[in-house]
This record gives sequence, C-alpha cells and structure tokens, in this order.
Amino acid sequence: MATPTVVPIDKIIPHTVKPREDTGLNNVKIGIWLFLASEVMLFGGLFASYILLRVGADRWPRGEEYLSIPWATANTLILIASSVTMVMAWASCIRKDFGKYRLYMGLTVLGGLGFMIIKYIEYTSKFHHGYFPSTNTFLAVYFTLTGLHALHVLSGMIVNLYFWGPGAKMWHTEHERFTNRVETAGLFWHFVDLVWIFLFPILYLL
Repeated sequence: MATPTVVPIDKIIPHTVKPREDTGLNNVKIGIWLFLASEVMLFGGLFASYILLRVGADRWPRGEEYLSIPWATANTLILIASSVTMVMAWASCIRKDFGKYRLYMGLTVLGGLGFMIIKYIEYTSKFHHGYFPSTNTFLAVYFTLTGLHALHVLSGMIVNLYFWGPGAKMWHTEHERFTNRVETAGLFWHFVDLVWIFLFPILYLL
C-alpha cells in the first residue's frame, strides 16, 4: 500500500510578505481579519444577550453595587497604554531597532500581566463576599463576559511573549516576515482592548 504524500501547509497556502494582487493583503493579514470577524460575532452575540436580559429584567443592578470601578478604571488605563506600547513595538520593527522592540513588547506583556493581576484581585474579592455566577443574572453576565475577555488577554500575552522571546530569532533571519507577524499580533491585541472599552461602561458604569 502506497504511503500518502504529505504536502506542507506552506505549499498549499504559501506565505506572502508582499500584498497579494487579488486582495491587497498578505495571507497572514487575511487570516487575522477573518478570525477577528468571527470574534466580533462571538462577542456581538453575548452583548446582544446582555441587552435582552437587561431589558427583560424587572430590576437590573448598577455595576457599583457589586463591582469596583477604581480597579476597572486602572485596568482600562493599563490596556490603553499596552495598545500604545504594542504600536511602538511594531514601529520599532519597521525601524529595525531591536532593543526598543524588546522594550516595548516587554511592556505590552507586562501590561497584560497587570490586567490579569487586577482581574484576579476582583474575582477573589467577589468570591470572598459570596458573589458567584449563580448569585444572580447580572453576576452571571459579568463573569461570562469578563472571563472570556480575560482568556483572550491571556492568549494575547502568550503570543506576544513568544515574539518577545524565542520567536524573536526570526528578526535576524526573516525580518520582514517577523514584522508582519508582530503587526498581526498587534491587531489581535487592539481588538482585545477594544472589547474591554465596551465592557467597562456597560458592566461597571451603567
């Protein structure tokens, strides 16, 4: 029986550094935009469910009754700052300044870590006071939306940490390709930050 021939994935969908003539984008950017479109549908469905639950409730608590606005404000500032450092990391790739790239990408990862630490403090505080997803609908929505968002932050941190550490070897061998990868990781990171910009007011302020 003949052994089937395995065709490498890069032969089926070749990597392109330059924009394709048919789309104006390279393959990796097409991929991330399609992925982000699916993420928009995911969070869009959850936001729509939140609106229906809130409109149909006899009473909907204000976020300040259960949540810490100062902690959430700090997290908002951290994520906004991390978006800036992500852009600076990508700009440093274009300028071929490896030292500044490592600095800004490291700060981006630290920003994500700071966000996760504050989220851990928030969650443990809720549990300490006996607030769980089963307590009421508001807390069920809160833990679902913020928990899913925190998983996205963690995923972004892992990707960025890879490009800061072992993945940075590509800087010296395929610099343009590496720059494209950093830009793609940045698009995901900015999306995660944008989702939080929506979560912060609807859960904590309204």
